[in-house]
Amino acid sequence: MERVAEYLKQAGTYYLATMDGDQPRVRPFGTVNVFEGKLYIQTGKSKDVSKQIHANPKVEICACTGPEWIRISATLVEDDRREARVSMLDAYPSLQAMYSPDDGNTEVFYLKDATATFSSFTKAPETVTF
Repeated sequence: MERVAEYLKQAGTYYLATMDGDQPRVRPFGTVNVFEGKLYIQTGKSKDVSKQIHANPKVEICACTGPEWIRISATLVEDDRREARVSMLDAYPSLQAMYSPDDGNTEVFYLKDATATFSSFTKAPETVTF
């Protein structure tokens, strides 16, 4: 899991795919944080992506760095504890202008039953689960 977190941080931007009814939706994300041994992402409850995750928590994430990419398939689980929100916002101080742990909007999810595949055109794929 640490390797996945570092890869996503190095990429800076990753793309999160959700389902909106029968229509896939993909959007850029940038938050990734390890808290209590789990990999977390963050969004706002007021966003459509939050509604989509709550309706169907199965997601995919994709990111590229140079000639390599990663694809992650996982189920997102909301962690409504203040400590989890604080940890994320501490890791991303720039978000504190838009979010706070007690604003009723900030939410964090951890990846459960995740499978990450590291791929490139020059070597065999490597898969890790967490």
